[in-house]
Amino acid sequence: MQILSMLCGLGSLVCLILVVVKMYQNEGILKAILGFICGIYAFIWGWINAGRLGLKNLMLAWTVLILISIVVGAMGGFSAYSGFGG
Repeated sequence: MQILSMLCGLGSLVCLILVVVKMYQNEGILKAILGFICGIYAFIWGWINAGRLGLKNLMLAWTVLILISIVVGAMGGFSAYSGFGG
C-alpha cells in the first residue's frame, strides 16, 4: 500500500509540474509560482483551461491519481483502525 501511495504522490507531483509549466507559458511567472505553492490552484486552473491548451489527458491522469491516493489512504486508515482490536 505504501508503494502505491508513493507512486501516486510522485505521479501527482509530475502532473503538477507539467501544469505549472503550461501555466508559466500562458499566464506568466507569478501565477506559475502561485500554482506551484498552492497545488489546488494549479489543479483548478488546469481543468478550466484543459480544452483550450490540450491538457485533458493530463488532468484526467492527475484526477485519477488523486482519487487512488484518497482510496489507498482510506484503506490504510481502516486497516490501522482494525488493528487496535476490540
